[in-house]
Amino acid sequence: MAEPEPRHLAALLLTLTVVTGVVDAVSFLGLGRVFVANMTGNVVFLGFAAAGETTLSVVASLTAVLAFLAGAFAGGRLARREDDRDALRQATAVQASLIAVAVVLSATLGSGTRLGAELLIVTLGLAMGLQNAAVRRIGAPDLTTTVLTMTLTGFAADSKVAGGPGAHPVRKAAAVGAMLAGAFAGGLLQLHVAMWTALAVALVLVLGVLVALRRPVR
Repeated sequence: MAEPEPRHLAALLLTLTVVTGVVDAVSFLGLGRVFVANMTGNVVFLGFAAAGETTLSVVASLTAVLAFLAGAFAGGRLARREDDRDALRQATAVQASLIAVAVVLSATLGSGTRLGAELLIVTLGLAMGLQNAAVRRIGAPDLTTTVLTMTLTGFAADSKVAGGPGAHPVRKAAAVGAMLAGAFAGGLLQLHVAMWTALAVALVLVLGVLVALRRPVR
C-alpha cells in the first residue's frame, strides 16, 4: 500500500492534534483537573497531589497515567506487526471505538460520580495512549499530536532569526493552532453545553481520520 503524501499525513496528524485539545479540555475541566493525553502535565499533577494539593487527586492522575501506558503498550504491539499506515489506521479504529464508549458513558453514567469519572479517565487514557504510540511510529517532526514543548522550542530555536534552518515554521505554528482550537472547542462545549457533545466532536474528527486512512492514496 502506498504511503500517505506528506500534506495528506500532516492534515491527519493536525486533526488528531485537535482531538487531543478537545479530550484534554474535557478531562481537565470535567474529570477533576487531570489530563488523559498530556502526560507531562499529568505527572506534574501527580506530584502536586502527592505533596498535599487537595484540589488534585492522586488516584485520578495515577489512573490516567496507567491507562495511557496500557494504550501505548497496545499501540506499540500493533505498530510492530503492521506498516506505518496500517498501524495508524488500526489504532485509529480502536481509538474511535473507545471515544464512542466515552460518549455513551458521559451521556448516561456521567462524571458526577467517582466511578463515572474513573471509567471515563480509563477509556480516554487508553484511546490517547493508542494514538500516541501509532503517531510515534510515523515519526513526523513537530507533529506528535500531543506534546507542544519541543514544537515551540523548535519554532524559536530553529528559526532563521536564531540562526537556524527555519524548517517547517508553518507546520509548527499549525500544530500549536490545532491544539489551541481543540482546547477552545472542547472547553466551550464542556463548560456551556455538555461533556458528551465535546466527546462527540472528538469522535467525529477521529472517524474522519479513519475514513481518510481507509482511502487508497495515489
